[in-house]
Amino acid sequence: MEDARKIKAYEEKVKRLTPGSRVARDCLRAFWVGGVICCLGQALTLWAEKMQLTEITAPMFTSVVLIFLGTTLTGLGVYDRIGKYAGAGSIVPITGFANSVAAPAIEFRREGLVLGVGAKLFAIAGPVLTYGIASSMAVGLVFWIIRTFF
Repeated sequence: MEDARKIKAYEEKVKRLTPGSRVARDCLRAFWVGGVICCLGQALTLWAEKMQLTEITAPMFTSVVLIFLGTTLTGLGVYDRIGKYAGAGSIVPITGFANSVAAPAIEFRREGLVLGVGAKLFAIAGPVLTYGIASSMAVGLVFWIIRTFF
């Protein structure tokens, strides 16, 4: 009987202290911030084409500029504020990948170049790269087997 009262009191406390879900607001923020980043990327691509870069080099130019901006904003502490506001809207584009590589390196720079920056550089992005490469190899192998034997 005593335990049931404690459990009920705990559940009421958790319900009272848990913040409400704001899914619609969070989705709207992610959508418009991610959209602005993508529009910036498209504008950079169009600008690169006006500079007479080819169809192959214009997207490369865009990627380099967006990675540079993401890394620079991370170093200045701005990208963290954008991430807190927009959530996945700032993480999904290539700028989010640049942030995930730069942030641990910046955080651990005081521990030195090898044990700090070098060891932590891919702390977040490393597993993404590893599983991305491994899954692409698996898909390629399945595709090869299907094309070869069927």
